[in-house]
Amino acid sequence: MMKTHLLSIEQLTAHYGAAQALFGVDLTIDPGETVALVGANGAGKTTLLKCIMGLMPASGGQILLDGNAVKGASPARMVRKGLALTPEGREVFPHLTVEENLELGAAALKTGRKEVTRRKQEVYDRFGCLAERKDQTAGTLSGGEQQMLAMGRALMARPRLLLLDEPSLGLAPLITDEIFAIIHQLARSGVTILLVEQNAARALSASHKAFLMAGGRIVQQGRSEDLLIDPKLRAAFLGAASEEKPEASRLGAAGLTNIRLEKPDMHQQSFMPDFADEKALADHQLKGLRWTVRHAFEGSSFYRQRLEEAGVKPDSIQNLEDLKRLPFTTTDDLREFYPFPLRSVPFEQIVRIHASSGTTGKRKIIGYTQKDLDDWIHFFARCYEMAGVTPLDRVQIAVGYGIWTAGMGFQLGCEKVGAMAVPVGPGNIDMHIQFMEDVRSTVFCSTASMALLLAEEIYHRGIADKISIRKIIYGSERSSRSMRRKISELFGGAELFDITGLTELYGPGTGIECPDHDCIHYWGDYYILEIVDPETLRPLPDGEWGEMVVTTLSKEAAPLIRYRTRDITRIIPGSCTCGSVMPRHSRIKGRSDDTIKFRGVNIYPSTIDTILSAIPGLGSEYQIHLTRDRKSGKDFMKLILERGQAVDAGRTAELVHETSYQVKKQLLVSIQVELVDYGQLPRTQRKSQRVFDTRIMDEIV
Repeated sequence: MMKTHLLSIEQLTAHYGAAQALFGVDLTIDPGETVALVGANGAGKTTLLKCIMGLMPASGGQILLDGNAVKGASPARMVRKGLALTPEGREVFPHLTVEENLELGAAALKTGRKEVTRRKQEVYDRFGCLAERKDQTAGTLSGGEQQMLAMGRALMARPRLLLLDEPSLGLAPLITDEIFAIIHQLARSGVTILLVEQNAARALSASHKAFLMAGGRIVQQGRSEDLLIDPKLRAAFLGAASEEKPEASRLGAAGLTNIRLEKPDMHQQSFMPDFADEKALADHQLKGLRWTVRHAFEGSSFYRQRLEEAGVKPDSIQNLEDLKRLPFTTTDDLREFYPFPLRSVPFEQIVRIHASSGTTGKRKIIGYTQKDLDDWIHFFARCYEMAGVTPLDRVQIAVGYGIWTAGMGFQLGCEKVGAMAVPVGPGNIDMHIQFMEDVRSTVFCSTASMALLLAEEIYHRGIADKISIRKIIYGSERSSRSMRRKISELFGGAELFDITGLTELYGPGTGIECPDHDCIHYWGDYYILEIVDPETLRPLPDGEWGEMVVTTLSKEAAPLIRYRTRDITRIIPGSCTCGSVMPRHSRIKGRSDDTIKFRGVNIYPSTIDTILSAIPGLGSEYQIHLTRDRKSGKDFMKLILERGQAVDAGRTAELVHETSYQVKKQLLVSIQVELVDYGQLPRTQRKSQRVFDTRIMDEIV
């Protein structure tokens, strides 16, 4: 069945006397879209709007509304059918008051007085300055206020399609910012918009798709984000234009010269590798593997001993199959050689350290050379590029800073792409919402649970139409399909991207969900990924679930050789529908050990053992219960403990308080503690089940 568009323009022509203004224009708009129409003065943009609204007759072609022909309908009839126009130059009635101008917007509908009053209040709620000036004559308003009045007047008709003709014309930059913030809000509230605008950067960044007009014809069309950053398109439309000579543009005043010419390279650079095929990638990996083995052998006494025990010398690596001969590395190795495990360069070459959130008394500290940091920033920028983030985005970062890798990775990668970083950090919901509203952030980076918590709060406050987030990049914890759907819905249809990584392997950003949302592309030019059976450690064929093992290809300070990540996933064979040549794996399904991921912190049951054994009066048995509140999306941990044998029940409050304090002090998380009598928790001859995680009840992949 053929799709019916809200508005369809088919081969439309128009004339001013003998002069033809439109030449076979085709254009479609679907409900909920914001469509930009960009072009120079005289390109035919306003003529097209006039034809749509019935303000001038079209000489040929069709105008279809909901599939029905409406060409030739009067302006009043088009308003009754759900269209409204904010004309170029605003055209408010200067001698009428603000309130009288608004009432004219509903005149064609013959709406009752109560309904008109209700609609005026909605306009005043959206445009606070109009409420303050409702008795003031329109001619005494500033240009920006008149533009808001013109938009408010159009909204009085409750249009299904709002036509905006040059809303930024003649306005100062700060006022233009405010007008486009309102346009974003209208779009998020469900209003379908056709936006005519000379400032292409503004129009393209505010729309879903765009049509570029020149000489009365549509000369290019597509997704706005693609048109905005396409270097070939920029070259075609800008011609010989440059930062010094923007007037040399073929479109002149069309506004394409406004597309961040102060950052020209950032629109053209790409962080994606240029491997032609899998063989080229494999050749690169073999070269990197041989370098890593030699570098580790010569620079690390730990690796030299392990490689010699395995009978491997650097020169013995002849092909990628030789990877299977190399010994495994584990988290125990990192802890044993604390504080600088796997170090393979002199100390003076280490320019930074980061540590994992894992806890065993000694954190996993990883050193970085400057090259390590440069590589990390480069492929993190690649993640942003894969997610469609551009220099026009404003990226709000809600992950931890400091010794953790997350905050630094997200921020430096963002700045490498050229986007605006908004480094708010974790927690503080009020601050995050304030920045989202005031700065109009378009991308949000956090854990999945933080994203859900914030989405719920935005929904409860009723401010979804004031939030501009269109993409959410999240990581650090697993999430189900239902959780992802809820986050997207509450953020008004935001697109979600699962990003992967771990501190040992640089940090976050080692892979990301692709735009087709069916896999994680991982950066095989920086590390090799194997899947092994967690029990036998034998490599598994592509497509089978197992433990992820990684080997770095260019990491200097602390290279990894067959490092067991404990994450469970599978390599997806074949090429991806998104077109990327980079290899891919499924989203992380779980862990091969008992590690708990709680509010961004890795917690090992053995750590709980250590904490509890140091508190006199507690028994040795315990259970960890992890739950998620469906309404708020917040995770909770309850620790159920036994009192020690013959310990008086009167000490319960004391033991609960001490346990909570020690867990908070050592693990940096708050938990609930429940104390039961000695012997009440089950015993078994086999390994006792200590962790009960019910946070994710439906499928992950």
